[in-house]
Amino acid sequence: MNRELIVRSSSNAIDFALLKDGKLTELHKEEDSNDFAVGDILIAKVRKPVTGLNAAFVNVGYEKDAFLHYHDLGPQLASMLKFIKKVSTGKLKDYSLNNFQFEEDIDKNGSITDVIKANQSLLVQIVKEPISTKGPRISSELSIAGRYLVMVPFSDRVSVSQKIESKEEKDRLKRLVRSIKPKGFGVIIRTVAEGKKVAELDKDLQNLLNKWSVMCDKIQKAPHPSKVLVELTRASSILRDVFNDSFTGIHVDDETLFEQVKDYVHEIAPEKESIVKLYNSSVPIFEKFGIERQIKTSFGRTASMSKGAYLIIEHTEALHVIDVNSGNRSNKAKNQEDTALEVNLLAASEIARQLRLRDMGGIIVVDFIDMGKGEHRRRLFDHLRDEMKDDRAKHKILPPSKFGLIQITRQRVRPEMNIKTSEENPNGSGQEVEAPIVLIDKINSDLEKLLKGPAKDDGIILNIHPFIAAYLTKGFPSIRSKWFLEHKRWVKIQPRDAYTYLEYRFKNKDGKTIY
Repeated sequence: MNRELIVRSSSNAIDFALLKDGKLTELHKEEDSNDFAVGDILIAKVRKPVTGLNAAFVNVGYEKDAFLHYHDLGPQLASMLKFIKKVSTGKLKDYSLNNFQFEEDIDKNGSITDVIKANQSLLVQIVKEPISTKGPRISSELSIAGRYLVMVPFSDRVSVSQKIESKEEKDRLKRLVRSIKPKGFGVIIRTVAEGKKVAELDKDLQNLLNKWSVMCDKIQKAPHPSKVLVELTRASSILRDVFNDSFTGIHVDDETLFEQVKDYVHEIAPEKESIVKLYNSSVPIFEKFGIERQIKTSFGRTASMSKGAYLIIEHTEALHVIDVNSGNRSNKAKNQEDTALEVNLLAASEIARQLRLRDMGGIIVVDFIDMGKGEHRRRLFDHLRDEMKDDRAKHKILPPSKFGLIQITRQRVRPEMNIKTSEENPNGSGQEVEAPIVLIDKINSDLEKLLKGPAKDDGIILNIHPFIAAYLTKGFPSIRSKWFLEHKRWVKIQPRDAYTYLEYRFKNKDGKTIY
């Protein structure tokens, strides 16, 4: 399996596309204006605690106050408040927590007004970026993520990622981390730490402790509110979270960014440094790797699948609804039940991809095609779970209901990736139409149906606008030549001046419209 990261830089944003065997699976955008990225730590001031919500509104510098619930304070809040006060006043110079006197944990069922007050200084971390009309969601239970470990100040707990299945490996990693862990810091061992030696884990932990020290240095002089620890750039954070031995290429079209990415890869996986390549061509990087086309066909209300099947994706404020349709695909299956299973399995794979690609979160309800056999419903459920194993966002999938619905909850920490794919009608009507780039895919699909249907023994003539006709016949091999090689049938193309740009019809040799 080939995994590639394609990085496109522009004046005000950087786009990241993750490809798996050439297929787009994730798309991210880092904008210069994003001051509230997930993972950033800020020194802020409590605006006011609200007893009824058991939460506080905190001024983090955003137009709307951030929301901090009591359960997001963390049990070691009293220790953290004491630490901030001592560091801010210059009374504490040792940030290691070795000799720091910890306070008792706060009551897990307590009241917000018992533990924090208005105008109090607080260290908070962004856990959910501003979305729609809501301000950022924050937590004062801090965590600093590294390549193999996540460090949790004011804790002493060592835990291991649930994705590491071997009990022996879990025990080994816990034993190693406990031998190098400093007092006063908890550690979460990440999935990518599996099989790593103690030297690699210790190097990662030392990097995290250095970050902690730099952050603490800033607290004393920092205005309220302000950032004291900035999460890695999106390029580095993506590499940190998804990079593994299966990566075969990282392509970057900006020299400065290329050097940054290369340095980071050298730091986390020096043996893989050679896969980082500077892209230098007159063809835009997203065009070269077929990403622009995939964006046009993957976003929007309708998402196409193979052989005519498709998804309808609707969004509301409360949830997302996905409807699975078989379309008028050619059916090789023996009966309706087998057809439904085949389409549903195909749809499950595409839905898992769409959730990651669009970064859809909250509640997602999927209306699969009804299946009568319990065995088939279980197979669909298991397949969907397997397809979503690579999803880094926390999620939960419920088994199919009696109505054939599957409900999914997926963590949402950033605004959903929403790309407009409709374009202005080239015929000048003022309306918007589906992206014209999808036209060739539609023609391919319709042609395949025709050649397998009753018209297969008849001559097929494609009537189409002259511009599109030229596109289909230009170059070698042309698209029409590829049709011939694939279907062993020659399709005559007839340019029609009277047709609009996106209009086409298939006719037989007698001039009768057959599609």
